[in-house]
Amino acid sequence: MEMIDAEGNAEIRRNELADHFGCVPSQINYVITSRFTPEQGYVVESKRGGGGYIRITRIKTDKNTALMHIINSIGQELDNITAQVMIKNLLSSSIIGEEAARIMLSATSERSLGLVPTPQRDKVRATMYKNMLLSII
Repeated sequence: MEMIDAEGNAEIRRNELADHFGCVPSQINYVITSRFTPEQGYVVESKRGGGGYIRITRIKTDKNTALMHIINSIGQELDNITAQVMIKNLLSSSIIGEEAARIMLSATSERSLGLVPTPQRDKVRATMYKNMLLSII
């Protein structure tokens, strides 16, 4: 099944996509948003309901615009696993280099945040992560 056009965009019916991935339609948003992320240069739009669809759009932006998009998508909290995945995606898409990735992984790790009370760790991690990305811009 060819889903993505020459420009890197796709609009797919939710039920067809669920059949393709072998999951129920309610799981589609998670499946898609975990594979097509802002840091990889994608925007995912979703419409639920009988005629619902998922639209995946490839963003063609410069490095700074991509970083601002990521910063704005983070929110108030960022768990350790998500931070690791985002950093590895930034590295694989050449937005950051290996040294920056190692520093960011270390700074946002559970070990580094061990003295921060558990209920505040994800908030502190999100703030640190956003500030590290801002420093790259």
